[in-house]
Amino acid sequence: MNWEMIGWVAMALSTAVIVAGFFVRANVAGAPSPLHAWLELAWPVFFISVMAMLTFKEMLGFAAVLFLAVAITGVIWLFDSVALKKKRAEGSSEPILVEMAKSFFPVILIVFLLRSFLFEPFKIPSGSMVPTLLVGDFILVNKFTYGVRIPVINKKVVEINLPTRGDVMVFRYPEQPSKDFIKRVVGLPGDKVNYRNKQITINGKEQKLEKTGIFTETENLALRQFDMFKESFDDKAHQTVQDPRYPSMNFGSVRPDFPFKKNCAYNEEGMTCTVPDGHYFMMGDSRDNSDDGRYWGFVPEENIVGKAVLVWMNFSALKRVGTKIE
Repeated sequence: MNWEMIGWVAMALSTAVIVAGFFVRANVAGAPSPLHAWLELAWPVFFISVMAMLTFKEMLGFAAVLFLAVAITGVIWLFDSVALKKKRAEGSSEPILVEMAKSFFPVILIVFLLRSFLFEPFKIPSGSMVPTLLVGDFILVNKFTYGVRIPVINKKVVEINLPTRGDVMVFRYPEQPSKDFIKRVVGLPGDKVNYRNKQITINGKEQKLEKTGIFTETENLALRQFDMFKESFDDKAHQTVQDPRYPSMNFGSVRPDFPFKKNCAYNEEGMTCTVPDGHYFMMGDSRDNSDDGRYWGFVPEENIVGKAVLVWMNFSALKRVGTKIE
């Protein structure tokens, strides 16, 4: 289904109805416009389609779009309460735009506050975190684990905890901050991370890696099999998978330049990176199917969104509902 086309059509049709409403007037004073019923539908459709297209076209991040929606509906409601309401004839109905704003504002405000300070839902779009997270998982991300941040600008104002090795973390992709990525924290500020022959070494200490079996993934009716391992950081274990057909890295995917690239060295066996202050080194659990820090470097602290904690839905695998993310 082409959601972009649906969005453009909805916006165009609702705009046409709203414009027509300025020219079509009731024949009897005080009577509703012949387009009144259509306008009651057109204004919400226009508002929702504009907000959706701003998000879809990545003109604004979703948090910024929500903030904009709160601001617009709040200003309309406030302006009507302060200025317009006093001028309306007693017993006359509110303008449709004001009715929409009053209906939308409290709902959008609650959603904005919940996702900004408590929990934010995400959908897993790719297999880079298999087997921990599967395509189609809907997850909850704890927004306050790593501190309280001002929405939209993502400025931390209250320090609570710092990320630890092994955390599954959502962050804004350094190369395109409007996109959210999810990976596992491998390197902390100051760590020297070595990844060679598909083995992680941190600060000279080889991390435990124990083969546990075979993981089978079904994608587009095709079966893919991976070697599955139990990996441990600071005695905190999680599952990873490797494809024995592939080398440690796809060196052609390493960006020609990224911030602090001088901290990294590459050869035919893998790479070594020293994590700069205020940054984190991230990797996907599906080691041969993940675009991560090996290729584009480090995640600055200000890009952190939150810690992934729970799978709350997967319509293709209901048994995953309630799975704690380790």
